Order: sequence, then C-alpha cells, then structure tokens
Amino acid sequence: MFLNGYGPLVLAGLMMTLKLALLAMIGAFLLGLVGAGCKLSRSRGLRALGAGYTTVIRSVPDLVMMLLLFYSLQIWLNRLTDALGWAQIDIDPFSAGVITLAVIYGAYFTETFRGAFAAVHRGQIEAALAYGMPPWTLFRRVLFPQMMRHALPGIGNNWQVMIKATALVSLIGLNDLIKATQDAGKGSGQFFYFSILSALIFLALATVINLAVLLLERRFSAGTRRHAA
Repeated sequence: MFLNGYGPLVLAGLMMTLKLALLAMIGAFLLGLVGAGCKLSRSRGLRALGAGYTTVIRSVPDLVMMLLLFYSLQIWLNRLTDALGWAQIDIDPFSAGVITLAVIYGAYFTETFRGAFAAVHRGQIEAALAYGMPPWTLFRRVLFPQMMRHALPGIGNNWQVMIKATALVSLIGLNDLIKATQDAGKGSGQFFYFSILSALIFLALATVINLAVLLLERRFSAGTRRHAA
C-alpha cells in the first residue's frame, strides 16, 4: 500500500503547499516591484513608506510576523464588518497564509529589485527616452529584462526560502505538506520516516527551483552572451 495508506493525504498536502507557494510568490513579486518603485521614487514620502515596510518586516522573525498578520487581519476585518453592520467574515488559513507570506517576502523582493533596478545602466534608459518610448514600453522592453538579469540570483534565493517558510503556515491550521506528513507519522507510528519524506520532497522542490532559475538566467542573459561572444 502506497505510504502505508497515507499517500493521498501526503499528495493533498503537497498540492496545497505548491498552490500556497505559487500564489504567495506572485503576490511577493508584485509587492516587491511596488516596494522597489517606492524606494527609488523621487517622492520623499514614498521612499519613507518603502523603507519603513522593508525595515519592519525584515526585522521581525517570520513566525512572529505570520502570527501577528494572521490574527490582526481577522481582528481588522471583524471591526470593519461590525462598523458596516455586515455578517462576520472569517479568513480561511489558506488565504491568510498567502497574504502573510506575500507581505513578508515582498519586503525581501523589494530589496532584490531595488538593487537590480539600480544596476541597470542609466544610458539605456536615456537612449530609450530619446528614441521616444512611452514609459510602459520602456519598462517592458528595456528596464524589466535587464533588471531581471541582475535580480534572478536573489529571486531564486528568496523563492527557496519562501518554499521552506510555507511550513510555518501549518501552525495556523492549514493542511499543507508538513501537517500532512506529521499526521501520517503520528497515525502510522513512523514519525521519523514521514519527516524524512517531507525533507526529501522539499529538497526536490528546491532542485526544481534551481533548474527554473538557471533556465531564466539563460533566457535573460541571451543577448549578453551573444555580445560577449
């Protein structure tokens, strides 16, 4: 019998972890772009907002920040529904996990993107502006591809750390891979075996991420390699 009958439970936990990590990655990526834009803005207020966001989030341990965001989001939502006279809305663990991971790792992506944007040669932007490119085209065709070439090592590192951080979401009741393997270990009396299994699965996920980042680095460095050749 596959994994002593706990195969479907582990597989469901793995799928939950993958969905959580993917959605949180998208959210963190977008928050990182916005945060980097704030920190590089000419507006003093936006720069202060970006600096405050990254300083607070990166200074507080991930576990503490996750618990604070999980419970505070529900409290704020309860206050809002009470003020509006609506029925109470409960935040499910999956949505809370996506939001908290996106907010936490959005701060790390902010610093990654800020450094990558700053590494793009100013002459490239000036040439695009002189050519008459509108702002969105300049960002899409010039700034973003070159920024990604500098940011990909940091993106890969943040992505791997985020995959591991999904394990923290089991503390707020989500049936992810960690909780599934823990339940399987307790139910079968083979806790060590299922713990090793979860570690191997996370190792496999990290390997896949490394390969994906390698392919992306080749994609965004293609013009640079041809120029060097």
